[in-house]
Amino acid sequence: MCGILGVVATSPVNQLLYDGLQVLQHRGQDAAGIATSEGGRFLMHKGPGLVRDVFRTRNMRNLVGNWGIGHVRYPTAGSAYNPAEAQPFYVNSPFGLLLAHNGNLTNSEELKREMFLSDLRHINTNSDSEVLLNVLAHELQAAAKGFKLDEDAVFRAVSGVHRRCRGAYAVVVMIAGYGLLAFRDPYGIRPLVVGRNEVEAGQEWLVASESVAMDVLGFRMLRDVAPGEAILIDTQGNFRSRQCADKTVEAPCMFEFVYLARPDSIIDGVSVYESRVKMGEFLADKLKRVMPHAEIDVVIPIPDSSRPSAMEMAHRLNLPYREGFVKNRYIGRTFIMPGQAIRRKSVRQKLNTIPQEFRGKKVLLVDDSIVRGTTSREIVMMAREAGAEKVYMASAAPPVRYANVYGIDMPTRAELIAASRDEAQICQEIGADGLIYQDLADLKAAVRAVNPAISFFETSCFDGCYVTGDITPEYLNGIENRHDAGNLSSDESEGGQLDLNLVGSHDN
Repeated sequence: MCGILGVVATSPVNQLLYDGLQVLQHRGQDAAGIATSEGGRFLMHKGPGLVRDVFRTRNMRNLVGNWGIGHVRYPTAGSAYNPAEAQPFYVNSPFGLLLAHNGNLTNSEELKREMFLSDLRHINTNSDSEVLLNVLAHELQAAAKGFKLDEDAVFRAVSGVHRRCRGAYAVVVMIAGYGLLAFRDPYGIRPLVVGRNEVEAGQEWLVASESVAMDVLGFRMLRDVAPGEAILIDTQGNFRSRQCADKTVEAPCMFEFVYLARPDSIIDGVSVYESRVKMGEFLADKLKRVMPHAEIDVVIPIPDSSRPSAMEMAHRLNLPYREGFVKNRYIGRTFIMPGQAIRRKSVRQKLNTIPQEFRGKKVLLVDDSIVRGTTSREIVMMAREAGAEKVYMASAAPPVRYANVYGIDMPTRAELIAASRDEAQICQEIGADGLIYQDLADLKAAVRAVNPAISFFETSCFDGCYVTGDITPEYLNGIENRHDAGNLSSDESEGGQLDLNLVGSHDN
């Protein structure tokens, strides 16, 4: 997962993009980048690290212009440590394009070969986002009438991208001298929303991964970008949209609702907070059925994503809800930290117990999900060390048994605690006295209860069913091998930030 942002405004957008990326920081902590445009030129600064660390005052002053895009990166393809893979990516032909991408292409290796052999384009990194950019560039060149670009050509180019690219992609693109393009894959796996702001000078537009960016930046959310849809906003603020895919299926990623998105976001008409409350409701009802004799004194969430589910479980079970863990806000989310050794080390740096909430009690710990199990094992141990008599664990999501190939970094089945274990074995492995998982049917029902119009979800990490229909055992083995080979130490790669002033084409 990554966070993307695109703005067309009537005044300088550098501060808007910076503030928006900070709001989307939870979607990626590996790198950040902002690009703007003024007078036919692209201005860009990007580098590894958090938004607050990548950008200094001098960088912001250089990012002039009234429209631009931003990106926070969470590495799912390519190298986690290569600063050259920070986004946005740039290509100068045709017209000059800058692209930021959230998701993961599942046929990027095939596309790389096509780029080299047929399209005569060179891919300079291991990032699938650069592949996507070059596919779009080629399709734009084929669709344009000579050197003239119009909206029909842009939408035809996006249709070409949909025909060639498979997987998950939500994209914002700057087209030099023309405007902002945004589009979503035909399955709508990764989220993308569009909002508007009325000011005295005219209309301003914002496209973002989550609606929370709209709230913070003062924009009114209009709607989600539909699966397969493209939105085009020229530099004068004129808005156009078109369905560019022959066939679409709305299949949002279930993990967005379980964990990835902020609770104050609305994705595909679903309040993330309300869906998590519903998850707790269904899980409490299951606990009553399958563990009726469990002696539980208190319900304690593992902060932060599980709080709504834990509160609703406590309410429906008529049990006290208590905060037993204090989170250090200055430690990164353990799930998105590359490297197992770093993850183990960070758990106790990240969480500390409040002993009086555990001492002499039988506690039910509620987490949003259990992925690798290393964090859960540490947390159960911390609860026991704080004096808990018994420790039960509840997961608001089903067991994660399969690789995710659409933009979440859990590609190696050997790393997933549930891939080769049943629930009793997992319970023993994490050291709990009891373990309960959400049923997949109940998870779907919880989200659908908030928006009944969604009939399908991308749930491959739970059931192994990949909505794009192109994932084979050979493909899964291939990405696992590349993932293992790519786990280099940060000492083996160079750091530093990248600054770039790019000359774009003049207005068409």
